[in-house]
Amino acid sequence: MENHSVDSTTTSNDRLPKLLAIDDSELIHKILRVRLQHEQLEILSACSGEEGIRMAKELRPEVILLDIELGDMTGFDVLQKLKSDPETRDIAVMLISAFSESIDRVRGLDLGAVDFITKPFEVIELTARVRSILRLQSAMHMLAVKAQIDGLTGLWNRKYFDARLDSEFSEGLRHGRPLSLIMTDIDKFKSLNDGYGHPFGDLVLERFARILSGGRSSDVACRYGGEEFGIVLPSTTLSEAHEVAERLRERLATEHWPRHEDLRVTASFGVADLTCIASNAMPRALVEAADRALYAAKHGGRNRVELASPESLSIRKSA
Repeated sequence: MENHSVDSTTTSNDRLPKLLAIDDSELIHKILRVRLQHEQLEILSACSGEEGIRMAKELRPEVILLDIELGDMTGFDVLQKLKSDPETRDIAVMLISAFSESIDRVRGLDLGAVDFITKPFEVIELTARVRSILRLQSAMHMLAVKAQIDGLTGLWNRKYFDARLDSEFSEGLRHGRPLSLIMTDIDKFKSLNDGYGHPFGDLVLERFARILSGGRSSDVACRYGGEEFGIVLPSTTLSEAHEVAERLRERLATEHWPRHEDLRVTASFGVADLTCIASNAMPRALVEAADRALYAAKHGGRNRVELASPESLSIRKSA
């Protein structure tokens, strides 16, 4: 399942952080490429505001150096467009200007810039400021990730589940790719808590979470709430998701528990994909379809996997 470990950089997969310079002066681009060549950065160049906006959307740099005086539009206009677009609003922007007017600094900061430097700048100072911005970005990234992780199980939490499902749902519809969802919860979990104590119940949740996160790297396991979990499976058909759910069900059912050798803990699973919901439905409909299948699995005897279908009947949760 997807790894959400946090490292000390703002990037993933060990790639270099990207710095995009938006400036209509070729000389500035040459200076940056030469003077910053030994920094752990990928230097990108745009010579106009429109080109810079396009590259920012496509390449998602960590930092943008933005000149206020551009040929096709002002840097303030570019900054405003970047900050009004959800795809680019979180990119750190440092403004560059040949003038040091306080009104420009204030306007830039009010629009969302994180720093301001005046031409001609010392490359040493620029480098130090970029490093500072990257450290801040890294810290903010780590805090944002931690806010989306469930404290007990270490899985992504409900907040992340909702956001990720929305994203994968949109991508699946846009590119015609399959998308499946597994909803699962532990059978008779209240009885486990009552009979063996809450610390053991926590152990069950932690062990089940480890099983759910130990499958395919592309799958996204989340704690949905209580003893219920959701797994988003991008580019996965209903039959493929069914196989995944069966493997996970078997893993938990054969798990051995310390000091309770005779105990058998099981879970029920509901599986749905985009073919199970209306073509104009929202992501919530996929959750509801998988939930209906989960409730059917509970109603059918627990410790089983049920598939959703467009004709699925709503079965009240009774287990």
